[in-house]
Amino acid sequence: MKALVVEDDFTSSKILQRLLVTNFETDIAVDGVEAMTAFESAHEHNVCYDVIFLDIMMPKKDGHQVLKDIREFEKVNDIDSNNAAKIIMTTALDDSKNVLSAFKSGCEGYIVKPYNKQKIFEKLEELGLIEV
Repeated sequence: MKALVVEDDFTSSKILQRLLVTNFETDIAVDGVEAMTAFESAHEHNVCYDVIFLDIMMPKKDGHQVLKDIREFEKVNDIDSNNAAKIIMTTALDDSKNVLSAFKSGCEGYIVKPYNKQKIFEKLEELGLIEV
């Protein structure tokens, strides 16, 4: 399976990459623009991401906009919800406005930093991506 970690903080991206290594081939994007490039390229090459871990506060394009752009890409390309990427927001923002906005835009999970192996694996199991 494939994962994309979208995170501008080096330490956070390395932690996620290390947690995912046994279950996922993982790519990293450092901002929202790079995330969209990776996502669209994966579709062009027919190696789509199963899960995307998406930070909200990033340079160039924030996570809320990336989430909307991904869901719009999937809609325009007739990708049904069974084949759409599962998107988990991973952020320091835990206020209800950000949480509600993310779910309204189509994310499947929201994990507040600092995250740990248990939080990540519980969400992946809940989404049917791994078995713990």
